This record gives sequence, C-alpha cells and structure tokens, in this order.
Amino acid sequence: MGNSESIASDHISVPAQETYMWYRTFMMEYPSGLQTLHEFKTLLGLQGLNQKANKHIDQVYNTFDMNKDGFIDFLEFIAAVNLIVREKLEQKLKWYFKLYDTDGNGSIDKNELLDMFMAVQALNGQQTLSPEEFTNLVFHKIDINNDGELTLEEFINGMEKDQDLLEIVYKSFDLSNVLRVICNGKQPDTETHSYLSSDGAGLGKVKMKSP
Repeated sequence: MGNSESIASDHISVPAQETYMWYRTFMMEYPSGLQTLHEFKTLLGLQGLNQKANKHIDQVYNTFDMNKDGFIDFLEFIAAVNLIVREKLEQKLKWYFKLYDTDGNGSIDKNELLDMFMAVQALNGQQTLSPEEFTNLVFHKIDINNDGELTLEEFINGMEKDQDLLEIVYKSFDLSNVLRVICNGKQPDTETHSYLSSDGAGLGKVKMKSP
C-alpha cells in the first residue's frame, strides 16, 4: 500500500460501521484488495474510448491512486468515499483542481483546461459551449491577475461564486456515480453517460446497500 495509508487516514471520517460495509463491498468486487485501471473503466462502462477520453479517465484514476503504484487499494478507495459523501465543497474543488492540473505544477493553464474539456466532449458529445469557448470563459471570469494560469485559490474562489461554472466542472466527472455503481452492483444507466450526475452537480446522495 505504500504511503497511501498515511495520506488516506488524514481524511477518513467515515464511521467505523460504514467503513466495514464499504470494505466488504470492495473486497467482494476485488478479492485481491486492489482495483486496476482496466477494472475501474469496466466498472463504469467506459470501454472503447478515443485517445483524449481515455487520457481523461486515466487522469481520474491517477488522482485516486495516491501512492502511484498503479492500483487503487481499500485505503485509497475509502479516502475517495469520504471525499464524495462527507467532504465540503472546497475539498471537492481541490480534487477537481488536481484532476485538471495534469502536469502537477500547482496551476492550470489554458492548454490543460482545453484538453480536459475536449476529452469531456469526446465522452459526452457536443456541448452548449465548445471547449475553446468554455476555456476562454473560465479564464475571463476567474483568472484574477490575467497571467494565463489558474492557481488553486483562484480556482476555488471563482467556482464557489459561479454556479454555472461549478455545474460544468462537476459534470466533467461525476464522483458520486463511482459509488452508486458499486452500491447497486450493476453497470451505469445506459440512458445517461456514467460520469454525469442526475442532479447536474455530482453531489447526489449515495445509499449504501448491505452486501
């Protein structure tokens, strides 16, 4: 598990009984105690993607794989559970910032945001705004010092103040659906893309079903 234990344990606030239920569910799905990238994509019904879409999902997986060993173990999984069902908006936005900051340099530039939403469009089809229009809109609204890069502070403050941008960000990957699929023990609803939430905000309640 590498150093995932120390990282995950700092954030775990899921009650012990719920943690045990999640553990049983996780181990039933992944008896080895590890989830691979292929299993992650299979779980969410995300096969046959183009290169940009695949890169996006790979980046999502990598944000959960905190010790970068190529797997998601239970401690990393329960840290994700905690992020989705218990953490406040600011913590969720920190996760999305990490997702968009693909080179890990602590800021998001226009190319990173453009690539991200080109991938989202590849997954979801044509949007109201093109990736270029959305990227320009985001930087126009929240790049306070106009340096062409978004810091974590600019990103969080800007998204908290703009509900429309916030909803688009949540739709770039619906965190709650990962748990919803596992809890239901089935593939995502075929009538909607697996990464989109029914409420458009990625914050839907996930009910735990006993294994």
